[in-house]
Amino acid sequence: MQLTRLHVTDSPADTPLAPGGAVVTIGNFDGVHRGHQAVIRQAAERARGLGLPLFVVIFEPLPREYFAEVRGVTPVARLTRLRERFVAFDRLGVVDRVVLLPFNRRLAELPAEDFVTRLLVGAMGARHVVIGDDFRFGAQRRGDFALLESLARLNDFGVERARTVALDGERVSSTRVRAALETRDVVEAARLLGHPFFLCGRVMHGDKRGRQLGFPTANIALRRRLSPLRGVFLVRVSGIGGEPRYGVANIGTRPTVDGVEARLEVFLLDFEGDLYGRLVEVDFLAGIRDERRFESLDALVEQIGRDVAEARGLIDTHEGADHPWAVDRPDGERT
Repeated sequence: MQLTRLHVTDSPADTPLAPGGAVVTIGNFDGVHRGHQAVIRQAAERARGLGLPLFVVIFEPLPREYFAEVRGVTPVARLTRLRERFVAFDRLGVVDRVVLLPFNRRLAELPAEDFVTRLLVGAMGARHVVIGDDFRFGAQRRGDFALLESLARLNDFGVERARTVALDGERVSSTRVRAALETRDVVEAARLLGHPFFLCGRVMHGDKRGRQLGFPTANIALRRRLSPLRGVFLVRVSGIGGEPRYGVANIGTRPTVDGVEARLEVFLLDFEGDLYGRLVEVDFLAGIRDERRFESLDALVEQIGRDVAEARGLIDTHEGADHPWAVDRPDGERT
């Protein structure tokens, strides 16, 4: 799977990214949840039928983040950074190329008609486009499915609306996933996502406080990420060599030690070794408690001990059986 950055200011290419044509789907795909996966799989079916590659077009930053910065307000917390979206796309096994459109003033002001003719048709060679029912494009979000249909007739490409995915009679959306995470319900989030909610990051040096307290932690850079998740969780960590390892993670500002910046810290169970510099993935499997301030470091250490015991209990209860976080994926596999 390739990643290609395509700028509005790029000169028109002599040949598009797919000279023989491509099937294209477009969206924010924040979280790559079951609904997003259904859009991509529907587009993949069309691509296979036409014998064409599948392009997934995304934006960075997300449009809502760009407009929040313009207005000087705090954006809604995103579910996935670029790396995590790329990982999720790759795991679907059906995407040939991810086309990244840097979202800036030029793209925000690009008329919907130009978005289609210059980018989709001219730069990518789109011969068929699949979009979700709520997707809008172009300046002032004027582009919708009806406009795309009319432009498709003029530019000789096919278009179709993606099927909606619902759970419990309600449409699966990034908003539903975010609401579950904000209440630490990572099991419900996994049900909506079709996989455990995860964060990727590189282990960096911290203040070594966890080691001093008897619980050495891997400190994972969030890169100023505004995450909807806060609290203490049972997690599973991969990228450390061998099989994934269980751990206890705290994501938050660490109020007991007067922390300010949000940080992800993971204490790996029954593990000794140097993880600095490793790129790891942390799957959030079950919530344990909220993050809170303790009166002393001794009280914090006692609570961490209880957190570890609870995490081990969760593992013992569900190891070898269907985990509550092992959800059916759209392709019929289990995570």
